[in-house]
Amino acid sequence: MAAAPQAPARGSVRKSRPVMVKTSLNNPYVMCWGTLEREDAQFILQSLEDRLRTLGLRKVEDKRRKRKQPGAARPGPEPSGPEEVASGWTPAHVRKQLALGINEVTRALERAELRLALVCRSAQPARITAHLIQLSASRAVPAGQVPRLSQRLAPVLSLKCVLALGFRTHSPDFEEQVKAITPRLPPVTVPWLPGTLEGDQENVDMASSESKDKEGGDRAQEDALGPKRKLPEGPQAIVLQPLRIKKVIPNPNKIRKPPKSKKTTSK
Repeated sequence: MAAAPQAPARGSVRKSRPVMVKTSLNNPYVMCWGTLEREDAQFILQSLEDRLRTLGLRKVEDKRRKRKQPGAARPGPEPSGPEEVASGWTPAHVRKQLALGINEVTRALERAELRLALVCRSAQPARITAHLIQLSASRAVPAGQVPRLSQRLAPVLSLKCVLALGFRTHSPDFEEQVKAITPRLPPVTVPWLPGTLEGDQENVDMASSESKDKEGGDRAQEDALGPKRKLPEGPQAIVLQPLRIKKVIPNPNKIRKPPKSKKTTSK
Protein backbone atom coordinates (compact mmCIF):
# COMPACT_ATOMS: atom_id res chain seq x y z
CA MET A 1 0.00 0.00 0.00
CA ALA A 2 1.48 3.33 -1.02
CA ALA A 3 2.12 5.84 1.67
CA ALA A 4 -0.03 8.95 1.78
CA PRO A 5 1.68 12.10 0.48
CA GLN A 6 3.06 14.21 3.26
CA ALA A 7 2.93 17.97 3.48
CA PRO A 8 6.23 19.73 2.84
CA ALA A 9 8.25 20.36 5.94
CA ARG A 10 8.09 23.81 7.45
CA GLY A 11 10.88 26.05 6.29
CA SER A 12 11.26 24.45 2.88
CA VAL A 13 12.88 26.37 0.03
CA ARG A 14 10.46 28.58 -1.87
CA LYS A 15 10.25 28.41 -5.62
CA SER A 16 11.99 31.36 -7.26
CA ARG A 17 10.02 33.43 -9.72
CA PRO A 18 11.25 33.56 -13.31
CA VAL A 19 13.41 36.58 -14.06
CA MET A 20 11.83 39.03 -16.48
CA VAL A 21 14.09 39.75 -19.48
CA LYS A 22 13.46 42.49 -22.03
CA THR A 23 14.88 41.87 -25.51
CA SER A 24 15.62 44.73 -27.93
CA LEU A 25 17.46 45.23 -31.23
CA ASN A 26 19.94 47.99 -31.98
CA ASN A 27 19.61 50.47 -34.84
CA PRO A 28 21.39 49.04 -37.91
CA TYR A 29 21.85 52.46 -39.56
CA VAL A 30 24.83 54.71 -38.94
CA MET A 31 23.69 58.29 -38.35
CA CYS A 32 25.79 61.22 -37.20
CA TRP A 33 25.98 64.98 -37.57
CA GLY A 34 28.11 66.44 -40.32
CA THR A 35 31.46 68.00 -39.46
CA LEU A 36 31.36 71.78 -39.31
CA GLU A 37 34.45 73.76 -40.30
CA ARG A 38 36.14 75.75 -37.57
CA GLU A 39 35.79 79.07 -39.40
CA ASP A 40 32.09 78.42 -40.01
CA ALA A 41 31.53 77.53 -36.36
CA GLN A 42 33.20 80.75 -35.21
CA PHE A 43 31.12 82.78 -37.65
CA ILE A 44 27.86 81.17 -36.46
CA LEU A 45 28.62 81.71 -32.77
CA GLN A 46 29.80 85.28 -33.22
CA SER A 47 26.88 86.34 -35.40
CA LEU A 48 24.29 84.84 -33.06
CA GLU A 49 25.95 86.24 -29.96
CA ASP A 50 26.12 89.74 -31.41
CA ARG A 51 22.52 89.62 -32.61
CA LEU A 52 21.17 88.42 -29.27
CA ARG A 53 23.08 91.13 -27.42
CA THR A 54 21.75 93.75 -29.81
CA LEU A 55 18.15 92.62 -29.30
CA GLY A 56 18.65 92.31 -25.55
CA LEU A 57 16.92 88.93 -25.30
CA ARG A 58 17.35 87.41 -21.85
CA LYS A 59 15.40 85.63 -19.15
CA VAL A 60 14.58 87.70 -16.09
CA GLU A 61 13.95 85.98 -12.78
CA ASP A 62 12.53 87.60 -9.67
CA LYS A 63 15.22 87.05 -7.03
CA ARG A 64 12.82 87.94 -4.23
CA ARG A 65 10.94 84.70 -4.76
CA LYS A 66 12.79 82.34 -2.48
CA ARG A 67 11.82 79.10 -0.82
CA LYS A 68 10.11 79.82 2.46
CA GLN A 69 11.98 78.37 5.40
CA PRO A 70 9.97 76.93 8.31
CA GLY A 71 9.82 79.29 11.25
CA ALA A 72 11.00 82.30 9.28
CA ALA A 73 9.19 85.58 9.69
CA ARG A 74 6.94 86.58 6.83
CA PRO A 75 8.48 89.57 5.03
CA GLY A 76 6.37 92.64 4.56
CA PRO A 77 5.40 94.11 1.19
CA GLU A 78 8.32 95.66 -0.64
CA PRO A 79 7.91 98.96 -2.45
CA SER A 80 7.77 98.69 -6.20
CA GLY A 81 9.73 101.16 -8.30
CA PRO A 82 9.84 102.02 -11.96
CA GLU A 83 12.99 99.92 -12.38
CA GLU A 84 11.20 96.74 -11.28
CA VAL A 85 11.03 94.09 -14.03
CA ALA A 86 8.58 91.18 -13.96
CA SER A 87 9.79 87.60 -14.32
CA GLY A 88 9.89 86.19 -17.84
CA TRP A 89 11.51 86.86 -21.20
CA THR A 90 12.26 90.31 -22.47
CA PRO A 91 11.47 91.30 -25.15
CA ALA A 92 8.63 88.81 -25.47
CA HIS A 93 8.09 89.15 -29.22
CA VAL A 94 11.70 88.10 -29.92
CA ARG A 95 11.36 85.04 -27.70
CA LYS A 96 8.38 83.84 -29.77
CA GLN A 97 10.60 83.70 -32.86
CA LEU A 98 12.93 81.12 -31.29
CA ALA A 99 12.67 77.55 -30.01
CA LEU A 100 14.98 76.97 -27.04
CA GLY A 101 15.80 73.55 -25.65
CA ILE A 102 15.63 70.04 -27.03
CA ASN A 103 11.96 69.50 -26.22
CA GLU A 104 10.79 72.76 -27.78
CA VAL A 105 12.91 72.25 -30.91
CA THR A 106 11.57 68.69 -31.26
CA ARG A 107 7.94 69.83 -31.06
CA ALA A 108 8.57 72.64 -33.54
CA LEU A 109 10.22 70.26 -36.03
CA GLU A 110 7.35 67.79 -35.74
CA ARG A 111 4.91 70.58 -36.60
CA ALA A 112 7.15 71.91 -39.43
CA GLU A 113 7.49 75.32 -37.75
CA LEU A 114 11.28 75.78 -38.06
CA ARG A 115 13.50 77.09 -40.84
CA LEU A 116 16.83 76.37 -39.10
CA ALA A 117 17.91 74.18 -36.17
CA LEU A 118 21.22 74.10 -34.28
CA VAL A 119 22.36 71.71 -31.56
CA CYS A 120 25.29 71.84 -29.17
CA ARG A 121 28.06 69.29 -29.66
CA SER A 122 28.78 69.07 -25.94
CA ALA A 123 25.33 67.64 -25.14
CA GLN A 124 25.76 64.48 -23.06
CA PRO A 125 24.75 61.79 -23.73
CA ALA A 126 24.84 62.29 -27.50
CA ARG A 127 21.63 60.32 -28.07
CA ILE A 128 19.48 63.11 -26.61
CA THR A 129 20.03 65.11 -29.82
CA ALA A 130 20.39 62.21 -32.31
CA HIS A 131 16.65 62.11 -33.07
CA LEU A 132 16.84 65.65 -34.47
CA ILE A 133 18.79 64.30 -37.46
CA GLN A 134 15.81 62.31 -38.75
CA LEU A 135 13.33 65.07 -37.93
CA SER A 136 15.26 67.80 -39.72
CA ALA A 137 15.92 65.58 -42.75
CA SER A 138 12.29 64.51 -43.07
CA ARG A 139 11.09 68.13 -42.82
CA ALA A 140 13.81 69.44 -45.18
CA VAL A 141 15.05 71.84 -42.49
CA PRO A 142 18.75 72.80 -42.45
CA ALA A 143 20.35 71.66 -39.21
CA GLY A 144 23.82 71.28 -37.80
CA GLN A 145 25.87 70.56 -34.72
CA VAL A 146 27.84 73.56 -33.47
CA PRO A 147 30.63 73.24 -30.86
CA ARG A 148 30.42 75.48 -27.76
CA LEU A 149 26.91 76.60 -28.63
CA SER A 150 25.75 76.39 -25.03
CA GLN A 151 28.90 77.98 -23.58
CA ARG A 152 28.60 81.03 -25.82
CA LEU A 153 24.85 81.66 -25.91
CA ALA A 154 23.69 80.56 -22.44
CA PRO A 155 25.31 83.52 -20.58
CA VAL A 156 23.82 85.96 -23.10
CA LEU A 157 20.31 84.55 -22.55
CA SER A 158 20.79 84.22 -18.75
CA LEU A 159 20.31 80.45 -18.96
CA LYS A 160 22.27 77.53 -17.56
CA CYS A 161 22.57 75.77 -20.92
CA VAL A 162 21.33 75.93 -24.51
CA LEU A 163 21.51 72.43 -25.98
CA ALA A 164 19.29 73.21 -29.00
CA LEU A 165 18.24 76.39 -30.76
CA GLY A 166 15.65 76.71 -33.52
CA PHE A 167 14.49 79.64 -35.63
CA ARG A 168 10.80 79.63 -36.42
CA THR A 169 9.33 80.20 -39.85
CA HIS A 170 8.35 83.78 -38.98
CA SER A 171 11.51 85.27 -37.47
CA PRO A 172 12.10 88.70 -39.05
CA ASP A 173 14.63 89.75 -36.39
CA PHE A 174 16.96 86.87 -37.40
CA GLU A 175 16.47 87.02 -41.17
CA GLU A 176 20.05 87.97 -42.01
CA GLN A 177 21.55 85.44 -39.59
CA VAL A 178 19.48 82.55 -40.96
CA LYS A 179 20.40 83.36 -44.56
CA ALA A 180 24.10 83.59 -43.66
CA ILE A 181 24.23 80.42 -41.52
CA THR A 182 22.23 78.06 -43.78
CA PRO A 183 24.81 77.69 -46.62
CA ARG A 184 27.61 77.08 -44.10
CA LEU A 185 25.97 73.99 -42.58
CA PRO A 186 26.82 70.51 -43.92
CA PRO A 187 23.88 68.63 -45.48
CA VAL A 188 21.82 66.39 -43.22
CA THR A 189 21.45 62.91 -44.71
CA VAL A 190 19.50 59.88 -43.50
CA PRO A 191 20.05 56.41 -45.06
CA TRP A 192 16.35 55.71 -45.68
CA LEU A 193 15.71 59.24 -47.00
CA PRO A 194 18.15 59.58 -49.91
CA GLY A 195 18.92 63.04 -51.24
CA THR A 196 20.25 66.28 -49.79
CA LEU A 197 18.56 69.46 -48.70
CA GLU A 198 19.25 71.13 -52.04
CA GLY A 199 17.42 68.34 -53.85
CA ASP A 200 14.56 68.60 -51.40
CA GLN A 201 14.25 72.33 -52.01
CA GLU A 202 14.15 71.77 -55.78
CA ASN A 203 11.42 69.19 -55.35
CA VAL A 204 9.42 71.64 -53.23
CA ASP A 205 9.72 74.30 -55.91
CA MET A 206 8.76 71.85 -58.67
CA ALA A 207 5.76 70.62 -56.74
CA SER A 208 4.58 74.16 -56.04
CA SER A 209 4.92 75.19 -59.72
CA GLU A 210 3.06 72.11 -60.93
CA SER A 211 0.26 72.64 -58.45
CA LYS A 212 -0.49 76.07 -59.93
CA ASP A 213 -1.49 74.48 -63.24
CA LYS A 214 -3.96 72.05 -61.73
CA GLU A 215 -7.50 72.55 -60.57
CA GLY A 216 -8.53 73.61 -57.11
CA GLY A 217 -9.36 70.09 -55.92
CA ASP A 218 -6.02 68.66 -57.02
CA ARG A 219 -4.21 71.62 -55.52
CA ALA A 220 -5.82 71.06 -52.13
CA GLN A 221 -4.99 67.35 -52.28
CA GLU A 222 -1.32 68.03 -53.06
CA ASP A 223 -1.08 70.57 -50.25
CA ALA A 224 -2.43 68.00 -47.82
CA LEU A 225 -0.04 65.29 -48.94
CA GLY A 226 3.00 67.58 -49.19
CA PRO A 227 5.79 67.66 -51.80
CA LYS A 228 7.02 64.39 -53.22
CA ARG A 229 10.62 63.38 -52.68
CA LYS A 230 12.55 62.59 -55.86
CA LEU A 231 14.61 59.45 -55.46
CA PRO A 232 18.09 59.45 -57.01
CA GLU A 233 18.77 57.08 -59.89
CA GLY A 234 20.96 54.01 -59.47
CA PRO A 235 21.53 51.73 -56.48
CA GLN A 236 22.31 53.41 -53.16
CA ALA A 237 25.12 52.11 -50.97
CA ILE A 238 23.84 51.99 -47.40
CA VAL A 239 26.22 50.98 -44.63
CA LEU A 240 24.57 48.87 -41.95
CA GLN A 241 25.80 47.97 -38.53
CA PRO A 242 25.88 44.33 -37.40
CA LEU A 243 22.58 43.39 -35.83
CA ARG A 244 22.86 42.82 -32.11
CA ILE A 245 20.33 41.49 -29.64
CA LYS A 246 20.37 43.23 -26.30
CA LYS A 247 18.81 41.59 -23.26
CA VAL A 248 18.06 43.79 -20.29
CA ILE A 249 17.39 42.24 -16.90
CA PRO A 250 15.67 44.76 -14.64
CA ASN A 251 17.33 44.92 -11.23
CA PRO A 252 19.38 41.69 -11.58
CA ASN A 253 20.80 41.83 -8.03
CA LYS A 254 17.41 42.13 -6.39
CA ILE A 255 16.90 39.63 -3.57
CA ARG A 256 13.29 38.75 -2.89
CA LYS A 257 12.69 38.43 0.81
CA PRO A 258 10.05 35.97 1.96
CA PRO A 259 7.02 37.55 3.61
CA LYS A 260 7.25 37.91 7.36
CA SER A 261 5.27 35.25 9.17
CA LYS A 262 2.55 36.45 11.48
CA LYS A 263 3.41 36.17 15.12
CA THR A 264 1.06 33.83 16.99
CA THR A 265 -0.24 35.31 20.19
CA SER A 266 -0.31 32.92 23.13
CA LYS A 267 -3.59 32.71 24.95
